[in-house]
Amino acid sequence: MWAQQLIGPSSFLPVEVPAPAAGDLRPGEVLVAVEHGGICGSDLPYFRAGGQPVAEGGRAAGVPPGFPLHEVVGRVQASRDPGVAMGERVVGWASAADALAELVVTAGSGLHPVGDGRRAQTVVAQPLACVLYAVDQLGDLRGRRAAVLGLGSIGLLFAWALRRRGAATVVGVDPVDRTAHAAAFGLDEVLVTGSRQWAESLGAEGRPDVIVEAVGHQTATVADAVSAVADGGTVYCFGIPVREAYPIDVYSLVRRNLRIVGGITRDRRAVLGRALAELREFPQVAAELVTDVGPATAAAEAFTRACAPREGRLKTVLELG
Repeated sequence: MWAQQLIGPSSFLPVEVPAPAAGDLRPGEVLVAVEHGGICGSDLPYFRAGGQPVAEGGRAAGVPPGFPLHEVVGRVQASRDPGVAMGERVVGWASAADALAELVVTAGSGLHPVGDGRRAQTVVAQPLACVLYAVDQLGDLRGRRAAVLGLGSIGLLFAWALRRRGAATVVGVDPVDRTAHAAAFGLDEVLVTGSRQWAESLGAEGRPDVIVEAVGHQTATVADAVSAVADGGTVYCFGIPVREAYPIDVYSLVRRNLRIVGGITRDRRAVLGRALAELREFPQVAAELVTDVGPATAAAEAFTRACAPREGRLKTVLELG
């Protein structure tokens, strides 16, 4: 089968590798022919580093073909998961993030059936599922003031979900101007600035009750969120960190009764079902979010563009099948 092999920083090589055999599936695993894959912000540090980022800036050996891509839509070729049938079209996670390939083996628990129709926007159900699960951890948001740091595709989905959950106001902060998307994703205000400048500009009365840090992959914005949130407020740190330790002002955390929340998405099939239901009701969300669609043969160029945010560019989806 074909795959893209990450051979160094920001560099893919097309390769032919043995196809996984249906007879080798373990209980709970599913073999999927990939149709579309969404590039996630959490994939980008691995692409830039040429593998697993480490403190010294090197890379881990043995990067598998198809890495790093985990948001997938495809057709089930074989299944050892009773909840996923052969021939079904599914959306969800490639559990080893190796889906930049013709076929991928993944945990069936991270997949949900979808209807036919090869729309690239279907892949948005996976990041939206992550966002919905995260927002569940924030409790009752009715009447609360919320802010989102980072208005890429995940940040905009957070803004939309926070508004849907009843947040009184939702403010977005990003150095890239996302004003054109404010109305579609429920933002009251878009501030085109860095998180440090924004945090330092806030008075006691202007601090949000909830801040979602949706930038990721560096430490400064987490510290800025802790600085900016209102006393008694909550900071949600979204995404997979690429460093083992982040500096946190524990004095403020204790004295100001703050709460810092994070986590990975659990109950994946159930929350994917919720995300699909939301997208059926509000198809404009995915239509607005997916701005770039291209072939898997141009994966390096697509990943490189995704690493360079600009106005008008949000979600990039690759056509694989």
